[in-house]
Amino acid sequence: MNDLPAGWRWLTPHEIAGEDRSSLVIGPFGSNLKTSDYTTEGVPLVFVRDIRNSSFSHPRAFVSAAKAEELSAHLVKPKDVLVTKMGDPPGDSVVYSGSGLAVITADCIRLRPAPDFHPSYIAYALQAPDARRQVAGITAGVAQLKVSLARFRGGVRIPVPPLPQQERIVEVLEEHLSRLDAGVAYLQTVLRRVATYEDAIIMRALGSTETSTDGVQQILNGNLPQLAPRWEWKQLADVADVVGGVTKDTKKQTDPSYVEVPYLRVANVQRARLDLDNIAVLRVPPAKAKTLLLQHGDVLMNEGGDRDKLARGWVWEEQIEGCIHQNHVFRARPRPDMRSEWLAWCANTYGARWAQRHGKQSVNLASISLKVIKTMPIPVPPLSVQDERLAQIREMLERSRRLRSVVEGELKRAERLRKSLLSAAFSGRLVGDSGSTNAEVMDPLTEELPSPVREGVLF
Repeated sequence: MNDLPAGWRWLTPHEIAGEDRSSLVIGPFGSNLKTSDYTTEGVPLVFVRDIRNSSFSHPRAFVSAAKAEELSAHLVKPKDVLVTKMGDPPGDSVVYSGSGLAVITADCIRLRPAPDFHPSYIAYALQAPDARRQVAGITAGVAQLKVSLARFRGGVRIPVPPLPQQERIVEVLEEHLSRLDAGVAYLQTVLRRVATYEDAIIMRALGSTETSTDGVQQILNGNLPQLAPRWEWKQLADVADVVGGVTKDTKKQTDPSYVEVPYLRVANVQRARLDLDNIAVLRVPPAKAKTLLLQHGDVLMNEGGDRDKLARGWVWEEQIEGCIHQNHVFRARPRPDMRSEWLAWCANTYGARWAQRHGKQSVNLASISLKVIKTMPIPVPPLSVQDERLAQIREMLERSRRLRSVVEGELKRAERLRKSLLSAAFSGRLVGDSGSTNAEVMDPLTEELPSPVREGVLF
């Protein structure tokens, strides 16, 4: 550990909690809290997501007052510090800002600081790079990373000055972090608007003269809008040969007559791209491998998964030799009057919304049948028009890609600045003994502010 300024101490959560040993607890486990205990009103529950997003004003689940009383040791109140004990990675921290009492779930730790500790100071100190490295060092797990309460109690040490300096550090940090957060929120808004812009441009290119939201709604309702001359509506089955994929036969995976082939799953088929980093293999009859062999230009569409993933997909370009597709992925092989990319964009835009409307929902998953997806409406202009519109889409996406790259670079700079601010704050360099801000530290950091934060505008 680095040396600290005079009057500072290295303290563990156990020491920060003070003499009250009940001040540092985790949420209830097992039989103490079941899904059946959840109610639609009462005392709110706090989950990892709430801590990460600092979102306590709109609880997602509750327990009854009687159950909360039974779990009184796990109640949280305003000014308690909450820490994630599970997740990727654990260790996010925030001061609870709900309007009343709540109950932490098993993936959370509650730290109730003693009176001579400022809760926000403790929460920020646990976010600092040094503290995060310490939490990572006591994290374990394969399927689920987690930190035990016992290891957290004494396995993390944070630098703590006297209370007046804690208060001043929090004041300076929040002044600068609020500006930083405003800039980050603005940049994230830009990314959302870019996505909306992309969707609108693509829809306009695919829809000829019909570009309004009402036109999309007409398609979903089966009342297809008027197209330009030489354009016509066709069903997916009229412009492509559509087939389902293979169902894995676990019992026959050792059959010597079967051949091993790579195959695409739902996880590989993303919106407007294919994720081929992790490709599974299975054994199938040779005839099945031949029948389902993917060819250059095939369009892949998801049959099942989350509802918003139905029909999403992209064009196969023979990236992997001998690859087939599983039963939750459809293959649409376009006919000569249909460009693969045109068909893929139709499926990824209004076609995906159409599939959501016409798909079925089970308890956990949504799906759309082969029979139904074959009836998806597709606007079909002449090939020359398809080529012209696809060129427009590619040009727009390239401009959009450059803009995204700039915004994402600014977001990375913002994250670096956040870490620098926190490191300076908890090494005693941000605020002097007199409580004044250290200009030698802050001026270089301010120069690193992303331009939208520094100037209040983007581009």
